[in-house]
Amino acid sequence: MLALIRNGSGMGNQDISRKLAVIVHADIVGSTALVQRNETIAHTRITDAFQRFSSIIEKYKGIAHEIRGDALVAEFSRASDAVCASVAFQAVNRKHNDELPDDIHPELRVGISMGEVVIADSTVTGPGVVLAQRLEQLAPSGEVVVQGSVSETVPTRLPFSYDTMGEQVVKGFDTPVRAFVVKLVPGERVPAPEPGLPPQVESLLPDVGHTTVHNSVHKPSIAVLPFTNMSGDPEQEYFSDGITEDIITALSRIHWFFVIARSSVFNYKNKGGDAREAAQELGVRYVLEGSVRRSGGRVRVTAQLIDGRTGNHVWANRYDRELEDVFAVQDELTETIVGALEPELGKAERERAKAKRPDNLDAWDLYQRGLSHLYRVSDSELTAARRLFNEATALDPSLGAAYSGIAETHYFSIVYGHSNSPQDERDAALKAAKRAVELDDTDAAAHCTLGRVYYMRREHDLAIDELESALALNPSLAWAHYGIGASLVFSGKSKQAAPHLANAIRLSPHDPNMGSFLVRTADACLFQHEYEEAVKWARKALRQPNFQWSRYAVLLSALGHLYRREEAHKVLDEVLETRPDFSVEFVRSTHLITDTDDMNHYLEGLRKAGVPE
Repeated sequence: MLALIRNGSGMGNQDISRKLAVIVHADIVGSTALVQRNETIAHTRITDAFQRFSSIIEKYKGIAHEIRGDALVAEFSRASDAVCASVAFQAVNRKHNDELPDDIHPELRVGISMGEVVIADSTVTGPGVVLAQRLEQLAPSGEVVVQGSVSETVPTRLPFSYDTMGEQVVKGFDTPVRAFVVKLVPGERVPAPEPGLPPQVESLLPDVGHTTVHNSVHKPSIAVLPFTNMSGDPEQEYFSDGITEDIITALSRIHWFFVIARSSVFNYKNKGGDAREAAQELGVRYVLEGSVRRSGGRVRVTAQLIDGRTGNHVWANRYDRELEDVFAVQDELTETIVGALEPELGKAERERAKAKRPDNLDAWDLYQRGLSHLYRVSDSELTAARRLFNEATALDPSLGAAYSGIAETHYFSIVYGHSNSPQDERDAALKAAKRAVELDDTDAAAHCTLGRVYYMRREHDLAIDELESALALNPSLAWAHYGIGASLVFSGKSKQAAPHLANAIRLSPHDPNMGSFLVRTADACLFQHEYEEAVKWARKALRQPNFQWSRYAVLLSALGHLYRREEAHKVLDEVLETRPDFSVEFVRSTHLITDTDDMNHYLEGLRKAGVPE
């Protein structure tokens, strides 16, 4: 296997640079035989092994550059960190394998070298990388082999011994290489990482979908620990296990984070223990744990999301349900928990990215920082968000989420009335959203953004097709439910929109754009001549953050149809303070309603409310 580190952005005419580095190359022993025993289990466990190693590499200030098939490449600044990380992983991996119930035990060989690496055209290669691979091929299963100069560089105070393998003739090198097998001195422990020194990068997760360099995409990771059966009835285990498995499956559909497989997390069933310890062993950033208590015809499910590094609670909730149909309840609980969990994870990631040093940001961090500006939706904040999203795509041109972010900035610029050139922004949004889908056609969020861009362009049939694709990939995606509801409202099918809008509100009750969910619900009520309901939902929308002229418009139309002119005049004065050009013609030319009868009904209400032509 070629020991090459790439970022997947293509070849270009970049300057060549060179540096000295400590390189770790790790490979699975007998991966073909493992796969032949059970392909699904083998692939899952190999992925988990690399995930654990990546997490340990991070703790020792290394950079996991690439996980490719059955091999991993990492870079360190110091030989002692590389050796400590590699020996620590082998000990953790042996313990993990000893607890497995079968003989599918992924074992790694590790090679460590020091040497020059060459950085050119977005690739990192050179003698140091190749030598690490050659040393790895010399290593016994589950062991670490280092170059002689590595053993000489590691301080003698560290508890390692070195069994010589003599001088080895290795392919591609004219001079024999001294090689040593590193051993931990019996009774000693691998030294912990030095305190106070932050890791250089987040751990690289194996599902990023492309190879990476230093500024790569380091998606957040989560493990769903088996939910505890609190019912006191062992026969109810199937229900708590079913909830756990369904949540794992549902979370796996969401492409912006990595989910540890069932086979790994169920090793923690009935073992108790600390969530931080599980996070460290599994190499994840977040842990979801919970319990199920079933009594008579009711069930109570609790769930809590924990930051695996600090042990702090990120989010928690409790759900009570009647058990008329066990499987329907299980499905509904799964959808509700996952729908609530995704935005909470997003919020935690944005806070984490904001806390990082500016000189230590990767493409994912830039994307998350962009989101923190995006959701404030003012003109200046959208400009700041777009700049960060563009910086993220420059670092990683294959980060589809950042292209979706660019599209969203144009979307909100139009929706919130900031745009000076709406048609240009519609075109820019469409281009960016299509690029996100091209990069990953199985990403529900990308389809969701493209669908909403289509309805912003008043192409509602295309919008519904894209949004239905998003829901097929991720049924818990609140914004896709909202998008379908909005498209149906705008195209004269408001009665069909109600369930989708209700689902959006249920799945993301604290969404930063809840005002949009509520105002579309008000629109749907207005078009069904339910004016009092329209007033109620419009006022709820107006209590949400950010100015949105359509919240005032639907309220004014409903009040007009109710002949409540005095009340309408107060609302009109409010909207004119922020939007002096607000008028019947402004609504006619700007709103996304394409159904002629609904538009006429909407405008008629505005006229009755006293809105100027």
